[in-house]
Amino acid sequence: MTETLRADGRTNDELRPITIERGWSDQAEGSALISYGRTRVLCTASFTNGVPRWMSGKGKGWVTAEYSMLPRSTNSRMDRESVKGKIGGRTHEISRLIGRSLRAVVDMKALGENTLVLDCDVLQADGGTRTAAITGAYVALADALEWGRTKKFISQKAQPLIDSVSAVSVGIIGGVPMLDLAYTEDVRADTDMNVVVTGRGKFVEVQGTAEAAPFDRSELDVLLDLAVKGAITLTEFQTSALER
Repeated sequence: MTETLRADGRTNDELRPITIERGWSDQAEGSALISYGRTRVLCTASFTNGVPRWMSGKGKGWVTAEYSMLPRSTNSRMDRESVKGKIGGRTHEISRLIGRSLRAVVDMKALGENTLVLDCDVLQADGGTRTAAITGAYVALADALEWGRTKKFISQKAQPLIDSVSAVSVGIIGGVPMLDLAYTEDVRADTDMNVVVTGRGKFVEVQGTAEAAPFDRSELDVLLDLAVKGAITLTEFQTSALER
C-alpha cells in the first residue's frame, strides 16, 4: 500500500491517538472516557440484579446500550432528542449496534439473571463516534461485571466475558484505503465502513457503503485487513486500561 501523509500527519494505516480513562465516573459500576483523536465518548455501565420481565426465569442475563450526542458535541448546537420528543433513527441504529457488539462477547447464562445497560454519550464528535463507543463500552462493561462478582450477583467461578470487542472505521478516499477516519475524511470518502472485531479477530459486524463508485472484492479485503490491524492495537489499549 502506498503511504501518504494525511491532513493530521498520519499514514494510511495509522490510528488517531487513543486514550482510555478507566473509572472516569465515580457513580457508575463501570466507566471509561475514550478518545479517538478529537472524538471523545463517555461510556458508563450500570449493573442491575434482575432482568426485564420477558426474560425472567430463563436463567440468562441481558446487555443493552443507549447512545446519544450532547448538544455541542458538534460545530453547531443540536437540540436534545428528548426535547424533540422522539429518538432519531441514527441514534436507534447506533444504540442497537453497540448492544449487539457487546452481547457478542458475553455468555448470558454465565451472567445469570442480571442486566447491564451501557450508556455512551458523545462529548465531542470528530468522526468514528460509534466505533469509539463500542471500544470504550467494553472497558466499562468489564469493570461492571467485576463489580457484580464482588457483590456476589455473579458466581465467583462464572466467566461471563468470553472475549473482548473493539471497533474502527475504514474507508477509501481518492482511491486510497485509510484507517480510522476523522470527520474531514469521512465526509469525502468514496467508501465508508465501520468494522466490529473481537479480540480473537472474528467479525461481529461490518457496515460498509459505497458513497460514490462501488468497491470491488480486492478493495473490501484491503479495508478488512486495515480494520483488523487497527482492532489489534485497540485491544492492546483496552487490555492496558483494564490492567491499571
